[in-house]
Amino acid sequence: MLKGFKEFLMRGNVLDLAIAVVIGTAFATVVKTVVDNLVNPLVASLGGSNVSGLSWQIVDGNTKSIIDFAAIINAFIVFFLTALVVYFVLVVPMKKIQDRRAAAAAAKGEPEPEPEPLTMDQQLLIEIRDALKSRQQ
Repeated sequence: MLKGFKEFLMRGNVLDLAIAVVIGTAFATVVKTVVDNLVNPLVASLGGSNVSGLSWQIVDGNTKSIIDFAAIINAFIVFFLTALVVYFVLVVPMKKIQDRRAAAAAAKGEPEPEPEPLTMDQQLLIEIRDALKSRQQ
């Protein structure tokens, strides 16, 4: 039972999905911050407060028209640090484990697993790609 769970976790697509979820969540924060602190104040300036730090108030007295550059920069920094942690905590160790497994299998003389056969859709896409390449040349 534990062996099956370990194999499930070691498959590349599970790790890729986990990374995508974490990066997607971090990027959603970046987008929300940009909208809250750049787009919304620009819209509010059309219709008003003092903010300290790296910000700009478009219309005096309208707190909704404050562009908070510090929050935007912070969101990008958080996104970068999240991606950095995910890479060094998940991707690098998983790559090392997969490389060790491949080296151990090669040392034992085991052949590399064959790739799964292409589906009909994949074959059709390859034919379309090749036809487009031949047209360009």
